[in-house]
Amino acid sequence: MRRPPQPPLDHRDKPVIWTVSVSRLFDLFRDITLEYDDLATIEPINLGFDDAVRHIRERMATERCDAVIAAGSNGAYLKGRLSVPVIIAKASGYDVMQALARARRISPQIGVVTYQDPMPELGEFAATFGFPIFQRTYATEEDARAQINELKAAGVKAVVGAGLVTDLAEEAGLAAVFVYSATAIRRAFDDALELARLTQIESNRGRRAVVADTLRARHGLHDLRGESEAMEALRQSVVLYARSPATVLIQGETGSGKELVAQAIHRESPRSLGANRPFIAINCGAIAESLLESELFGHEDGAFTGARRGGHAGLFEAANHGTLFLDEIGEMPLALQTRLLRVLEEREVVRVGGTRPIAINVRIISATHCDLEQRIREGRFRADLFYRLAVLRLHLPALRERASDIPGLAEWSLKNALAALGARPHPNLHAEIIACAPLLRRYDWPGNVRELRNLAERLALFLAAEPLQALTPAFVLGVAPELANGAGTAALPPAATTTATAAPRPEDESASAVLARFGGRRDAAAQYLGISRTTLWRRLRAG
Repeated sequence: MRRPPQPPLDHRDKPVIWTVSVSRLFDLFRDITLEYDDLATIEPINLGFDDAVRHIRERMATERCDAVIAAGSNGAYLKGRLSVPVIIAKASGYDVMQALARARRISPQIGVVTYQDPMPELGEFAATFGFPIFQRTYATEEDARAQINELKAAGVKAVVGAGLVTDLAEEAGLAAVFVYSATAIRRAFDDALELARLTQIESNRGRRAVVADTLRARHGLHDLRGESEAMEALRQSVVLYARSPATVLIQGETGSGKELVAQAIHRESPRSLGANRPFIAINCGAIAESLLESELFGHEDGAFTGARRGGHAGLFEAANHGTLFLDEIGEMPLALQTRLLRVLEEREVVRVGGTRPIAINVRIISATHCDLEQRIREGRFRADLFYRLAVLRLHLPALRERASDIPGLAEWSLKNALAALGARPHPNLHAEIIACAPLLRRYDWPGNVRELRNLAERLALFLAAEPLQALTPAFVLGVAPELANGAGTAALPPAATTTATAAPRPEDESASAVLARFGGRRDAAAQYLGISRTTLWRRLRAG
């Protein structure tokens, strides 16, 4: 459906959007840009990856940009390296079907190459229409080239994919079918305009709270990785819970992916699908009680000393028709628990210092690592609020409880970490991960998936510096000696235990000492310690 005509904006009010693309996608972006000239100031950037990152960072030092639009692996690369929101254009299922139909006219055997994640639905499509589809995924350009060469050797004559894939396919002498349609690009432009508008609203409010860096859930169902029964059951619960407007309480250990699951529920729900409703997250334990009340419920002009002139809309109002994720709900002060309960029951909020109720339609998803029922017995959490928040409940399995997923997660995390450093994975990385699997499975992983991801980033740093280094158990222990604590070192080769003392042990240092070393930058300190900002805050508060 085409967007309805809108009146032109004054150039000072127009969102500033940069499109980043190369190859044939650049031409498609350029053509669509003409349709949005009256709604935004749009500039094309014909660069990719590192060159695009450097160019945008340099310009943003002196220029304004509200959103960046990119696609495929280029978009994923930019998303983790830019402070500005990055909208990634995505091909729809119809786009894929159209591309497959075009490829089918060229060759009876078709290859589909996608960035990082496969498309499970293609198996059913191939079975229904009776022709083979060879799927491949890649993490780096060299990886993509290798996958295409494998497809060529298997007799594939046509390859479907994004810009990088189609360029490499033509380079290999294969027919290339571009997967993106003009409709998909228009959808990305519409999302960028909406995000820019919401970003301007949030900028005007001048929030001081610890909220999500955008008003959009960035993760979906496919980000809940793992083939274990526990993960399959979790994904089924996410899809089921997404259909309901009821509150959800997510319980799980630190690093188990509670916000990831909350975003996936939002992404799968009617509040997100086709409507692009906001997803807003706030850490209830990281903000002083006086500020938390104002941020959640808003305040009227002059409600307290330092109150913003003209008043301030709270997060409930900002998340209207969307989802509000209350992380670390167990840390919420009792006084605010009472106010939260009233909002949930009445479906309206009254700002601090105000008397007028404001109707809201917000779905609440909350999360905690602690035992809320124990806190109820201790008088630290309201029982009536607990039952109101926990209409639907999800318990996330710890990583040690799904040990069969560890090798696959380790390989995926390591490939991504290497790609972030511009390094290519070892040709026999999969076999090396399997060889290290017993070591990885025996460790308890108290930090769960986040700790595994941090380990992968650490390993990638050493592997990128020493490309010929094999990923052996001894090497892994040398980089991460903490694995020996739960790995039964007696069963490992002697080299594994002797090398382990060479690496530093950040876990032996106090949180306050590490924070001081990094000049008070909590993100850097948390990354060094291999923990989240929330866990770092908790350690600092505990002294």
